[in-house]
Amino acid sequence: MLPGINPKMMKQAMKKMGMKQEDIDASEVIIKCPDREIVIRNPSVAKVDMMGQENFQISGDIEERGLSKFTDEDVSTVVSQTSCSEEEAKNVLERNEGDIAKSILELKQ
Repeated sequence: MLPGINPKMMKQAMKKMGMKQEDIDASEVIIKCPDREIVIRNPSVAKVDMMGQENFQISGDIEERGLSKFTDEDVSTVVSQTSCSEEEAKNVLERNEGDIAKSILELKQ
């Protein structure tokens, strides 16, 4: 919680204000955004209920990663169907936003 404050006193003060806190034992927290994921490793997670509204407080080691629109398996499928290189398959899949069929057709032309 807050450094230098007695945890028991803090709990009593929170209870008087109608707040409840529950620590959650989490190993990883992932926040999914349209274009990326925010991964929080070794998190400290607390759920705070204040007058019926639940909030989560999260701290830990933060890592951001972009989202790929295709998998390695998709690349393998395109390569096996078109006999192109992996690099070509990745470029075409990226351009076609992960659409395997469209990518195969484009490479076969």
